Amino acid sequence: MSITSIEDDALALQSYIKSYPDFPLPGILFRDIFNVFQSTDGLQLLNNILKKYAVEIAGKVDCVAMLEARGFLLGTLMALHLNVPCVPVRKKGKLPGKVAQLEYSLEYAKDVLEVQLDVLKEGKRVLVIDDLLATGGTLEAAVQLLRKTGAEVVQAVVIMELCDLEARKKIDIPIKSFIQY
Repeated sequence: MSITSIEDDALALQSYIKSYPDFPLPGILFRDIFNVFQSTDGLQLLNNILKKYAVEIAGKVDCVAMLEARGFLLGTLMALHLNVPCVPVRKKGKLPGKVAQLEYSLEYAKDVLEVQLDVLKEGKRVLVIDDLLATGGTLEAAVQLLRKTGAEVVQAVVIMELCDLEARKKIDIPIKSFIQY
């Protein structure tokens, strides 16, 4: 059995990413990770990437914060590989109990993110995970929201990054992406 690198696996995974022109608006090329989940080979590649990366960051995080909705699929795998709990960061009105919330602006709308207050303790080191980094609005808001709870956001992980949009410039934490467009 040959051992592949994260970079080799990411290159192979890229062939499973499906692109949709003019979605959700004209002029946007939507990169969709769901096609990966429709293939056991694609899913295994994704799992291998997360597992290998978990080895690199083991012991550096106490929790994985998963961004709605695709981040939920990725975050549970990453949390299992890191042997840490995972916490959902959701849109307004989706979480029971007491929540912290943050309103933020996207390129075409405003939205609100929430996280349950009783799941994060002050000083917890958090890894944020999502499928795609585009303009960075949601990731930036999630970092601010998690900090509002007292958590220390140490890094973000995304599978794909749209580099031309330069989202990294507005996010003040390290970001690991495996596929760059």
